[in-house]
Amino acid sequence: MPRQAGWSLAAALCVLVLARPAAAQQDPAVAEELPAAVARYPDFRQIVQSAKSRVFPAVVYIRCLQEYNEEGKKESRQVSGSGVLISPRGDIVTNWHVIEKATSVRCLLSDGRHADAQVLGSDQDTDLAVIRLACSDPETFPCAALGDSGTLKEGDFVMAMGAPWGLNRSVSIGIVSCTRRFLEGVSEYSLWLQTDAAINPGNSGGPLVNTAGEVVGINARGMNAGEGMGFAIPAETVALLLPRLRDEGRMAWSWTGLQLQPLRDFNRDSYFDADAGVIVAETDPDSPASQAGLKARDRIVSINSDPIVALTEEDLPALRRRIRLLPLGEPARLGVIRDGEELVVELTPREKGKVQGEELALERFDFTVKAINQFDNPDLHFHCREGVFVFAVKQPGNAAEAGLRGYDILLEVAGQKVVTLEDARRVHQELLAQVDASHRVLVAVLRNGLLRQLVLDFARDYSKE
Repeated sequence: MPRQAGWSLAAALCVLVLARPAAAQQDPAVAEELPAAVARYPDFRQIVQSAKSRVFPAVVYIRCLQEYNEEGKKESRQVSGSGVLISPRGDIVTNWHVIEKATSVRCLLSDGRHADAQVLGSDQDTDLAVIRLACSDPETFPCAALGDSGTLKEGDFVMAMGAPWGLNRSVSIGIVSCTRRFLEGVSEYSLWLQTDAAINPGNSGGPLVNTAGEVVGINARGMNAGEGMGFAIPAETVALLLPRLRDEGRMAWSWTGLQLQPLRDFNRDSYFDADAGVIVAETDPDSPASQAGLKARDRIVSINSDPIVALTEEDLPALRRRIRLLPLGEPARLGVIRDGEELVVELTPREKGKVQGEELALERFDFTVKAINQFDNPDLHFHCREGVFVFAVKQPGNAAEAGLRGYDILLEVAGQKVVTLEDARRVHQELLAQVDASHRVLVAVLRNGLLRQLVLDFARDYSKE
């Protein structure tokens, strides 16, 4: 087959960057096309340097002090990540997991300036956050422009910028391996850009940059199981969420309780004889979807008369996002096919609310508690729609000696009902005030659906030992 006259950038790079003149001399066709390629494409190093110079000054090193309760006590730890300035007034896009539970956020800019930052908004579902530099005097900061991630193609060159392993700033180069990567469990509202540019711990929140010097993604995930697999949130998703996170502080996602399945489901080896719509896999208990009468295997073909289709799992995130952006409290009309019959079902979405429950450390009891959340702890929510559970138990500690375990649902302490974190805080403080007179209390918990009563002796202060 004769060679094509029009070369791609990647093909030109193989000649220009890898520089194999001997091979070109041996192959007359390559030797003939090389001058045209050289004339068409400048030195790739110039392309890289030009693109880097547009964004690299806007890359920010972020260091956070986080509070966490995973060991049964309140502790602090320092974590670092990356971000990119997207406005002259100091707005920075980063990942939710970089600033999660942060009590302080400090930023280092490329020119050596440093400042604290406040969190304007964050969204766990998409792993995005917006922070703003807190400066007393008006300043102008270098900023990068968001590009169109929808124009990316597999094989396009990109650069991953950030602060890997806390080493301030760096840049790595690679290609886009996949423009529409679906990752089970973490593709709720967005697909991922997959790249072989190095994305290591600390790169999270940094920009993925195209050869035009535009931010086409926000680095978010590396793959420990193998090299050459990193994932970024597409700029398309960032642009959609940015105004709401900046102005409202969060995404007020709608919740319907619909669990969806594509028409061609390879993983479940399930294929439906249709080319339009999406399948209802199931509905969450007491959800708007179940209350509307939707059933498993219903095929939804339209939303408010607009046709929809999800042939494969890659089509699900955009469809979920569309459903979750339906106006709260307003009925939506769903066109449904059930057993060959066409139906119209009215579904009224509710606000999804927090995805995680809040946490509290009961220091003398030597365990931490967390509010039950139907999205974060569906198994516990099945037993108690409202309540708190033992998040973690300190080892060694009073709770461990009493036999308390993680995921025990707390019902009563010393005869007092515990439904909220404030209840737990109040009971803890009251009992500490009389520890010299009484330090043994009965604790009632629900464990795997069964009631248990344990004796907690908190006379010993493990924090002083």
